[in-house]
Amino acid sequence: MLTPLAWPGPLARMDPPSRHFTLALAASLLLHALLLSIHFRLPEALMRAKDRALDVILVNSKSQSRPTDAQARAQANLDGGGNTDENRRIKTPLPALHETRDGDDLIQAQRRVAELEAHRQQLLTQTRSSRSVRPEDRKKDPQPTLQQAPGLDLASNALAIARLQGQIDRQTEAYNQRPKRHFYSPRTSAYRFAQYVEDWRQKIERIGNLNYPEAAKGRLYGSLIITVEIKADGSVATVEIDRSSGKHVLDDAARRIVQLAGPYAPFPPDIRRDTDILSITRTWSFTSSDRLQSE
Repeated sequence: MLTPLAWPGPLARMDPPSRHFTLALAASLLLHALLLSIHFRLPEALMRAKDRALDVILVNSKSQSRPTDAQARAQANLDGGGNTDENRRIKTPLPALHETRDGDDLIQAQRRVAELEAHRQQLLTQTRSSRSVRPEDRKKDPQPTLQQAPGLDLASNALAIARLQGQIDRQTEAYNQRPKRHFYSPRTSAYRFAQYVEDWRQKIERIGNLNYPEAAKGRLYGSLIITVEIKADGSVATVEIDRSSGKHVLDDAARRIVQLAGPYAPFPPDIRRDTDILSITRTWSFTSSDRLQSE
């Protein structure tokens, strides 16, 4: 049979509930004292990571090896570079952009309306107070200068926007009314233009050889670059010499041959649907054999 535990004098005089409460309180105080005496410390690796915070930058080259002591983070490994040992970093040559916020115009307009509304209330208050002043005193006070009524600024802005919109509409309409041009180039144009230009070239050479300039036969020869603009009905719009042959006789003969060969065939439907003027630039050669060749 177990012998009952003998409590010390103070605990022995207590009833069991009080004794249990006292023991629990003492154990709690002892446990808290032990916990408060313990000091926690972060691992050294985390401390070093906190002390060595790395920036994120962009580099324009890379290296195969990874640096052991990195100074920043980037999209690729770069173990040194440049032509100086100083601690430098590349900076952008572009200027700093001004910070912009959407809706500034609306906020300013609302603020302006609020200011005008407050001013209107102030004028109404002054008007009501002036009614109680005697007529002789009212003559001595200067008349208040009325400012713009609320909404006038917004109305003027709306009119300015409407005028600007009307100008843009007129410019767009004028641009849309311009004839649709196609500048023919043998390297880029579609086949539907190539066949028309080939027929035009054959006619030019045929008419040009039949009307070869008499002043140039056996004496003058050379080449020039000419641009001919043809309308949809086959008539000639303009003739321009882009590069002269250096001889007025040959340049004038080229212009005359273009006019003699006209009018040309009207545009076929596949060209007429999206082209009003066809611009053709070719090189013409007046050869020593008194022949006209179009390249």
